[in-house]
Amino acid sequence: MPTSEPSADPLILTLTFDADSAAFFEGLRRRHFPEKLNRIPAHATLFHHLDGLKEPGIVETIAATLRAEPLPEVAVTGLRFTGRGVAFVLASDALSSLRARLASRFADMLTPQDRQGWRPHVTVQNKVAPEIARALHADLAQGFEPFRFMAPGLMLWRYLGGPWEPRAAFAFGQDLPTP
Repeated sequence: MPTSEPSADPLILTLTFDADSAAFFEGLRRRHFPEKLNRIPAHATLFHHLDGLKEPGIVETIAATLRAEPLPEVAVTGLRFTGRGVAFVLASDALSSLRARLASRFADMLTPQDRQGWRPHVTVQNKVAPEIARALHADLAQGFEPFRFMAPGLMLWRYLGGPWEPRAAFAFGQDLPTP
């Protein structure tokens, strides 16, 4: 991870997928996301815009919170047609609770987008013509079967006006006893 000083560029917090889920989502994203716009890996965003100048405190808060937090199970429950794209819908009570606790800790810096209700999802297609998105949605829905995965951690990124720079990775449950 880069070790440069905090910057005014905003920070983004995303969920880390297990290897199989990451390969599944990333494969779909590579096939269906417009190539010129696909500058970041498949992801599920917890926060879209945290204050980059407060990065050291943000890192400390996330690390301390995740240390005693068990790996959350995440259900992939369905598909969402977004008008110009397609996303997989995620559900996890444990992850929603964690996000709410972090939102409380970061309340003074949350943007309106991050204050509104959280609807976790993984976008595999965006910014295409509605008929192309509708066709992919129908195709994916036809063979969709819900599945679950265990999320190993979170990732903090710096937004650089298009591409994202990885800043810190956090693992769930580092202070929990191993079974």
